[in-house]
This record gives sequence, C-alpha cells and structure tokens, in this order.
Amino acid sequence: METVALYLDQADAISLATAAILLIMSIMTWSVILLKYRYKRRQQDAEQRFLERFWKHPEQAPTLDAHLNHALGRLAHAGLGIARHCSRSSRPGDLDGLVTRALRQTLDAESAALEYGLTVLASVGSTAPFVGLFGTVWSVHHALLALGSSGQATLDKVAGPVGEALVMTGAGLAVAIPAVLAYNLFTRANRLRLLELDGFAYDLHAFLLVGMQPPPHPAPPSTDEPVAVLTTCPERG
Repeated sequence: METVALYLDQADAISLATAAILLIMSIMTWSVILLKYRYKRRQQDAEQRFLERFWKHPEQAPTLDAHLNHALGRLAHAGLGIARHCSRSSRPGDLDGLVTRALRQTLDAESAALEYGLTVLASVGSTAPFVGLFGTVWSVHHALLALGSSGQATLDKVAGPVGEALVMTGAGLAVAIPAVLAYNLFTRANRLRLLELDGFAYDLHAFLLVGMQPPPHPAPPSTDEPVAVLTTCPERG
C-alpha cells in the first residue's frame, strides 16, 4: 500500500489518467471472462439435461418450451416448428428446404451470439501494451525534466519517474496478457461449440425428413476392465 500511495503522490494528471484507463481495461477483460465462463457452464448443464429427454420424446412441445434458454432448444424449436407448419400446409414437399433454411438461420444467430465479448478482449489485448508504453514514455520524460531542472544526476531526482515508468510497463502487460489468452481460448471454444451445434442440426434434419434418430454415443471404456490388445503375428511357412 505504501508503494501505491507513493506512486499516486508522485504521478501527475496524465499518468493517473493512463493508470485509470488500464484499470478500466482490466475490469472489462475480467468481466467478460467471468460472464462467458459462467454462461458456458450454465449452457452445458442445461443442454445435457435437454438431450437426455429430447431424443426420447422429440415431438413434445412442452419439452421445447421449457428449454428455449439455450442453443439446442432453440434449434429444436425452429426445426420442429417448420415441420409442423409444413404438415398443415398444402406443400409438404418443401420440408427439406424450409427446415434447412430455419436451422441455418438459427445457427447463424447462435454463431453471432458466441462472438459476444471477443471484440473487447481483442481490443484490450492489442492496445493495452501501447497504453502502458505511453505511460512509460511520459514517466521517462518526467525523469529527464527532473534531471535537467536540478542539474545533478542524483538518484532521488530520477528514481521516482523511472520507477513510475517500470510500473506502467508492467501494468500494460498485466492487462494485455489475460485478454490475449482469454481471446484465444474462447475462439477455440467457439469453434468446437459450432461443431456441436452443426452435429445436432444435422441429426435433427435427418429426423425431421426420414424419422431417423441419431445412434447413441458409445460409453467410454472403464479403466477397471481389462482391455484386449489385438496383435498380428507373422505367419510361419
């Protein structure tokens, strides 16, 4: 606390404004990280429960109405809604095109929703080092002014501004590094998420057209059971 108080006592208005900008960037970064992580966990839990019940009764409207707060529920609602509309219309042959368009529109909307917050992370990660660099240059400028006004190269004249310059450099990096790492992690997670949504949309499309449900996913082998290893022995003549 004494170091922070000393820094605030020696900093001028521009240095304080630069530090405030870095603080705001850090708050924005961690807010986006926590919000997206919390949203992802809630979506995973809700969709796992949804899938356990949906394929058992895929045409139950109450199941869909209760699960419109996640992407899989919205996809199922869009596909089944178009299927019910085509079954009541006089052109049931348009089912393929209409279902494909409805699922694609829903997937596009979900893809856009996944991009929420990434612009903030990318902006902070790319600009925070330069904001810290600006604070460093300004602090070095202060050190040179103090040295020129005193006429003596004493440590007490330059220690404060040089220390302030080092603090601003470190602060810029401390703000930028979490933003860059979070941006890369969320970008990869979004790609995997879109693959999951595409797979569900494909299974739903096949079910609505031909009534074929996806095969159950095989359970992973238990580590307690022995695993048989097949080896090929060379034949002896």
